[in-house]
Amino acid sequence: MIRPSIPDATREYLRKIRQDIVFSDTLRGEKLDFHTTWGLFSPKSVDEGSRLLLDHLEVAADDDTLDLGCGYGPLGLTLARLAPQGISVLVDKDFVAVEYSKKNAILNNLKNVDIFLSNGFDQIAKRKFDLIVSNLPAKTGKELYYLYFYDALMRMNSGGRLYVVTISGLRQFIQRAFLEVFGNYEKVKQGQRYTVALARL
Repeated sequence: MIRPSIPDATREYLRKIRQDIVFSDTLRGEKLDFHTTWGLFSPKSVDEGSRLLLDHLEVAADDDTLDLGCGYGPLGLTLARLAPQGISVLVDKDFVAVEYSKKNAILNNLKNVDIFLSNGFDQIAKRKFDLIVSNLPAKTGKELYYLYFYDALMRMNSGGRLYVVTISGLRQFIQRAFLEVFGNYEKVKQGQRYTVALARL
């Protein structure tokens, strides 16, 4: 069988799309530079849900924070800027996401970060947090959400907050689950497509 040849124009196209996608954005008043790649969530720009979450969360300068499912880092790296006296932990189960979050932390000269591979909370050990955030995936089982929520409950400091953003179609489930797990629920902001929810310890 003869291997088909790849036209020069296609080779050039492949070369270009193998290169990092590079952009800058201002999140909560903080200018950040990002390198991303195809295969990561929302690689060409910060997604609407993450932006809505960042615009409506409470963060103190000394909060220790966790970004669960960090992708290339828009949530966790913004929190590192907003909480310079705390530590911002970023985790993801995708090693490519973790590598790009590390790259972006260096690019933005952020030192108060700890970024590593973790399937949910399984590598978090006994660390505790004042603020946990997550842009929850829409297409997954409710079992995973319950694992995240109960694991978050065990790793929140007294007075800690868990913020999640989901597609608005999940808001009633999130309300029921937060009331079941945390005993409280607050709808912080409902946009056209996404809803930000908060639970407190």
